[in-house]
Amino acid sequence: MDFRKETLRTQVRGVYDLQKLRIQMGNRIVANIKARDMGNEPSVPESEALDKEDKKYLDRLRKDYRKIMDGLQIIPTPKKFVAVGLISEYSFLALFDQYVQMEEMEEQQFALLEKSLMEFTVWTKYLKGVKGIGPALAGIIISEIDISKAKYPSSLWKYAGLDTVNTEDGKNVGRSRKKESLVRKSYVNKDGEEAERDSITFNPFLKTKLIGVAGSSFLRVGGKGVYAKIYNDYKNRLTHRPDCAGLSKLHIHNRSIRYMIKQFLVDLHREWRKLEGFPQSVPYSEGKLGYNHGTGTEG
Repeated sequence: MDFRKETLRTQVRGVYDLQKLRIQMGNRIVANIKARDMGNEPSVPESEALDKEDKKYLDRLRKDYRKIMDGLQIIPTPKKFVAVGLISEYSFLALFDQYVQMEEMEEQQFALLEKSLMEFTVWTKYLKGVKGIGPALAGIIISEIDISKAKYPSSLWKYAGLDTVNTEDGKNVGRSRKKESLVRKSYVNKDGEEAERDSITFNPFLKTKLIGVAGSSFLRVGGKGVYAKIYNDYKNRLTHRPDCAGLSKLHIHNRSIRYMIKQFLVDLHREWRKLEGFPQSVPYSEGKLGYNHGTGTEG
């Protein structure tokens, strides 16, 4: 066991658990405000993200909170409380103070995570220089992937749920949680007996962060990085392919994100294996077909 990596994994999972809890609390706070203003029972979404409207509410609350806390280290007593803006009750001030403390703790933990990454060569000599990959994403990649077990780039695709599966009707579709993507796996049930159940074949946490977070991050840096061009080139190809004429813009976007992340994993596999001194390989498209994703041309 690589103790450093296991420690990093615990640290990364802990930070994201804290972030998830903070977002859930933010959702509840906003739901309470809406319920108060509209006179309805609070309806709390189960989403792990805050939408634009919710973020606006929280931004307003931060401004009101800063006015109340001007120069103070701890929240005032109920007798000294003065309502400001959306914070009209003392109990709500105490609730939002919890949210602020969670935000601060989250920021501190992400800062510590970056320091922990300095022990890993793949961060200092490769990922740190990849535009769109920050410490948070790097922490996930390094702690969730065992590059020694990933013999080929396709090994990373499979582990991240970016490979494809053939359905019973002959279609080739992306890996998911749907029935056609599941495999039978053995496990020990509550009675201590060995049994089988349908199971996914990939790491859902890794897949979510690569597609949802890294994908958006690569597009945000645009021309400063290399992966937005891969996305745009592939999107353009799909848009002009006759067999993709029936696809929606969202479907084409999702396919392009998926393709971009797969090419990032090809590069990651090559550079990481090189740094660790493991044998390297090239993907089928390069080794057999002569196609190089980096140039977009055939060799």
